[in-house]
Amino acid sequence: MEVKIGVQFATRELVLESSQSPKEIEQAVTDAISSKAGVLSLEDEKGRRVIVPVDKVAYVEIAEQGPRPVGFTAT
Repeated sequence: MEVKIGVQFATRELVLESSQSPKEIEQAVTDAISSKAGVLSLEDEKGRRVIVPVDKVAYVEIAEQGPRPVGFTAT
């Protein structure tokens, strides 16, 4: 699962590959927004943890990971 997190005042979004389901990621985002802790914490496929202050999160995009094109394509 590919997760993109837009952070306010950052030029690039955070992108991570997660083994969690879309429902689990959505629940983690919802819980982080409604909690008093104020941080969104997600773990990627390699066990690394990404922690972002909720007040700086602009958006979270959850998408299925598709195959990446290799080489040139004819149109």
